[in-house]
Amino acid sequence: MARDRKPFRHRSRLAAASVAALAIGGTALAEIPATAASKPKGHDVSSHQKNVDWQSAKSKGARFVYVKATESTTYRNPYFSQQYNGARNAGLIRGAYHFALPNKSSGKAQAAYFVRNGGAWRGDGWTLPPALDIEYNPYDKKHKCYGLSKAKMVSWIKAFSDEVKRLTGRRPVIYTTTHWWNTCTGGSRTFAGNHALWIARYDSASAGTLPAGWSFWTLWQYDNSGSLPGDQNLFNGSTTQLRKFAKGS
Repeated sequence: MARDRKPFRHRSRLAAASVAALAIGGTALAEIPATAASKPKGHDVSSHQKNVDWQSAKSKGARFVYVKATESTTYRNPYFSQQYNGARNAGLIRGAYHFALPNKSSGKAQAAYFVRNGGAWRGDGWTLPPALDIEYNPYDKKHKCYGLSKAKMVSWIKAFSDEVKRLTGRRPVIYTTTHWWNTCTGGSRTFAGNHALWIARYDSASAGTLPAGWSFWTLWQYDNSGSLPGDQNLFNGSTTQLRKFAKGS
């Protein structure tokens, strides 16, 4: 998704030149993938989108949105309130996500910072579970996995998840790609049983091969631009199931 801390510029978005690989660029999709056209449409935003016109997004078909809240333990999205509360006021189901920097501090510390600054959850049917955005290091290409071994990366994600669960009552959704997951966790199956998968793969046909352990995706980010502000997403189910997912039932 997006890094938006100063002094860095807007990073290149996640894209897949092959099955779920992280790459720069990608082919823009003009429409929702044909195989998933009936699924609820959503998007995700960060400070790059600034003050979003939420009524317009809803009129274009948006049913849910994820809003960037935090990054590491030093950054908060300055547009978070407008985006998060504005989405709810427009009648969209919304949730918050955290951009992980595992080399900066512990998973527990980043989870606590996230929850304090927008990552909370309640079972009102309008709040998506907190989400962890974990992907290749956008600030240091030489240490794409943040200098962590595969085992330490798994431990970091587990610490983040455990703290989010302790503070909110929900396990976080994990946003990633198959390529990152295989490279930086060694294809860990630790999380598939109790963490919803938000897969990033820019393709018009399917979400592709999933990370180890997951047999289905819950959210699919299929493009980085389209009719809605920010990245384009689908929910793998009906609108009724989307609300149940938000509610935790």
